[in-house]
Amino acid sequence: MSTITHFLKSHAVVLIAWIIAAITAVFVPIDGEYLKYFDFATLACLFLTLLVVGAFSGIKTFEIISRKIVLKLKNTRRLIIAVVFVTYVGSMILANDMALITFLPLGWLCLKKSGKTRYTAFTFIMQNAAANLGGMLTPFGNPQNLYLFSYYAVSAGEFLKIMFPPFILSLVLIIVCCLFVKREPLELTDEQTYVFRPVRTVIYSALFIISVLAVFRVFPWYFALAGVSAAILIADYKAFAKVSYSLLLTFCAFFIISGNVARIEAVKNVLEKLTARNTLIFATLSCQFISNVPTAVLLSRFVSGYAELIVAVNIGGVGTLVASLASLITFGKYREAEPDRTRFYLGLFSAINFGFLAVLTGFEFILFYLI
Repeated sequence: MSTITHFLKSHAVVLIAWIIAAITAVFVPIDGEYLKYFDFATLACLFLTLLVVGAFSGIKTFEIISRKIVLKLKNTRRLIIAVVFVTYVGSMILANDMALITFLPLGWLCLKKSGKTRYTAFTFIMQNAAANLGGMLTPFGNPQNLYLFSYYAVSAGEFLKIMFPPFILSLVLIIVCCLFVKREPLELTDEQTYVFRPVRTVIYSALFIISVLAVFRVFPWYFALAGVSAAILIADYKAFAKVSYSLLLTFCAFFIISGNVARIEAVKNVLEKLTARNTLIFATLSCQFISNVPTAVLLSRFVSGYAELIVAVNIGGVGTLVASLASLITFGKYREAEPDRTRFYLGLFSAINFGFLAVLTGFEFILFYLI
């Protein structure tokens, strides 16, 4: 029974998504149009990114590099800024979920070893914001970016132009918040036993570059899918087990939901009217209730002005706990570390995240509608 309960909890999002997809299928019976719902390029590129990151996790490359940076720091403020910064940068490469899975344990370990666990809630919250907002700069940094980049066939230059202003503002907000931490002296020692593997690091880096080139449509995604999958199968077949297949299945469910909703005339008319009024505000609010990935997939069917939607589903990742699935990962990790302080965490999380959301939304509203 406990195994079933654990399975349901760990796969709640994908199960709920498929239940909703099944409900929409009642209104739109399954037919040949369903195959047209799926963006196979997005699914393939997402799979490749997850696969290569899984291979990297097997050799602990990112953990080794980040630990060497963090362990050189001598006070609490620098430590927290460093941990948050590596999460921020890591999210651009690893995507937000994997960045948190990789670097949250590093933050907790450093705070615990130095006797500074009272900063755990703040550090985790800032790492969470860094993962959600840092990943906005690259098409593969957040799952919704990968989908929208492919769906609208956005150029790399255009994507960077759209996302650079909120990316920089997010970095400023994060640094300003971290500066409120006191400079308390600390000593950290390195007890890790990981061995750096330069050959595999180079190989996996090359495979990651190939995956990125497929994202940027330099060559067909199916060539990258075949080549990278074959290489990883030879180098480390265990990496296939580390791929988040639940995320891929969740995307498939979202494709079905959005495709069916677009064929339900009454719902379609309502969404078209709402998005036409103000895409930025409506999409940002939508993220607070149904999360940013489903918002991106659903509203892409009704929005032609992709710039506002891309920005909205990125800055909309901060706010409520469900605005980004990555936030649920952070909350779960915090409950494991400090189960008796969850109310304090939720209060601080809401204050910081809604503050970020207000500033970022106001800033983008001015850029889009007032300048």
